[in-house]
Amino acid sequence: MSLLSSKDTSVGGAGGLGGLIQAFQSQGLGDAVASWVGGGPNQPVSPSQMTSALGPETLSQFAAKAGIGAGDAGSVLAALLPTLVNQITPQGKAPEGDALEGALGSLLSGFMR
Repeated sequence: MSLLSSKDTSVGGAGGLGGLIQAFQSQGLGDAVASWVGGGPNQPVSPSQMTSALGPETLSQFAAKAGIGAGDAGSVLAALLPTLVNQITPQGKAPEGDALEGALGSLLSGFMR
């Protein structure tokens, strides 16, 4: 959740979901991330594409926070991130500010059940 949050800067800095979208767009993966936000099927990304988009420092931060090996971070995020982004963008657009934090909170509470 820290990777998607604009308030929790412990993974990926303060960019939140908007920064994540920009990172993927800058690596030529705009269509993939747009599919996660949009209503259609989620396009997959490979672990190496995840590493290219987010960078090794962000993946290392994620791995440390998630309690997994740094070498596994790209694979884990490639499997989870499309679904997570899709879940917090049900209206087909990226929420911002308090709306984003509320969506992340709702998603997290759903996992806790």
